[in-house]
Amino acid sequence: MTSHQTPREAALATVRDAAPWPGSDERFVGYGVMGLPFRNGHYLALRHYVATTIGPGYRTVWHRDPGGAWSFYSGNEPEQSCPRYFADSPTTHTVHANIDLDWVGPYELRVTIPDVLDWRLELASTPATATMSAIGRRLPVSAWRSQAFLKAMEHTARPLMRTGRIGLCGSVPNGQRFGLAPQRLWAVTASSARLHGSDLGDPGPLPRQDRLGDFWLPQRGLFAVGNAEFETFDPTKHRTVVTSDRRG
Repeated sequence: MTSHQTPREAALATVRDAAPWPGSDERFVGYGVMGLPFRNGHYLALRHYVATTIGPGYRTVWHRDPGGAWSFYSGNEPEQSCPRYFADSPTTHTVHANIDLDWVGPYELRVTIPDVLDWRLELASTPATATMSAIGRRLPVSAWRSQAFLKAMEHTARPLMRTGRIGLCGSVPNGQRFGLAPQRLWAVTASSARLHGSDLGDPGPLPRQDRLGDFWLPQRGLFAVGNAEFETFDPTKHRTVVTSDRRG
């Protein structure tokens, strides 16, 4: 990847060359919106993992309502997508849905779930994201796999990115350990979203930053390309998906 790639170019390159890092744990490669808060308490996130070791690649949209309840929209079964790790509450909904991604420009992405969601994003490189991307591109895989290094990155990124707390490693709600490697970053500079016909309002920090396990939800919109790893599921140590299912 070159330093001047647009987010569309970086995302499409990841699709073409999809290959999780070597290893024996649960590994993912792809891109998405780490998170985008809305001032009225809604929250959206996107994952397009183009290749994984737990099943076929998938797309998923996360939604948090102002009351703190989560819904995970995905075309894969919950055990083969993000609810595997994050759906640890009977108030969490998993929704089977087809998610369409359309790059309408080098820095513009539209995310749609027919009859459910129309989400538009404008992205840009900023001095902060350019700095973090320059670091991320040059790091060896061994650094990204170091929990000590990821903790140091969390402390570095927090004031630089102005996102509140950052969670690059730790435990997800079902108990599995995780590590995130956002090797390329862009800022979400503008966004609009309608969910079930309702406008989610203006992007802006949540009144109180939320988290899922040790994954803190960024208080500013970030788009990332990179890798993720989770320790191998062990039914004697980790909890299985607990959700209330519904159809999209």
